[in-house]
Amino acid sequence: MPRLSEFTRKLSDWPEHEKVFQKRGGKSFRAQKLLPPIIRPSTFRDFYAFEQHVRTARSRRGLDMVAAWYEIPVFYFSNPNSFIADNETVVAPAGSQELDFELELGAVIGKRGRDIPAAKAWEHVAGFTIINDFSARDLQRIEIEVGLGPAKGKDFATAVGPMLITRDEVFDRISGEKISLEMRARLNGRNLSCGNSSALHHSFPKMIAQASRDADLFPGDLIGSGTIGTGCILELGAKNTGGWLKPDDVVELEIEKLGVLHTRVTGRKA
Repeated sequence: MPRLSEFTRKLSDWPEHEKVFQKRGGKSFRAQKLLPPIIRPSTFRDFYAFEQHVRTARSRRGLDMVAAWYEIPVFYFSNPNSFIADNETVVAPAGSQELDFELELGAVIGKRGRDIPAAKAWEHVAGFTIINDFSARDLQRIEIEVGLGPAKGKDFATAVGPMLITRDEVFDRISGEKISLEMRARLNGRNLSCGNSSALHHSFPKMIAQASRDADLFPGDLIGSGTIGTGCILELGAKNTGGWLKPDDVVELEIEKLGVLHTRVTGRKA
């Protein structure tokens, strides 16, 4: 496996190296322990782009939709130092009793850019991966009431993987600004969520255009779609899923062509 610095250099000049990766292939990794496909990127921007998720999440807090959400894609900066890989474990942060998963599609930037027009945004994407944006809902709720955040409700762990699939591998699923991939979530083998990335109200090209407005995007930066509709316990209702995540639960997030991202929940050490 190439060292992180070597991989980052290749992302920095992705158009030149893309054909080399396609020709050379690689060794089987089935017996290998995988790291997150992107480790400590300069930024991780997580958007809020699926209308069903936004509408349901706000409704559960007794809030109506806001008109501004339809005008621009909004995001928050999360913690790029808390990424965990496929088949790793997660523990709820101290003081939290409401650990949740979130099923998201991630786009990895492959070419530096600033003020990128939506029409050229796909050219800046190296590939895609699965994101599980773990959330401590009780901590998040307090932060939202204050009006700044989320922070400690989000920054303790984000699962990313199991691999990065290059853009050419899903070329047949991209039409204009839309990308169409089936997305599923399972908890302890039980199907909880099923949807398609084509339901994004704000497309990845528009997210990238917004993220790069008056700001540089760098190779390796991660852009999260936000949670797909029904892609978390918050939306489904804890009573309908057997409660919030607890020790020994296994979350499997699957996106067509991108594989399955597995995470086991563990208890906090005494």
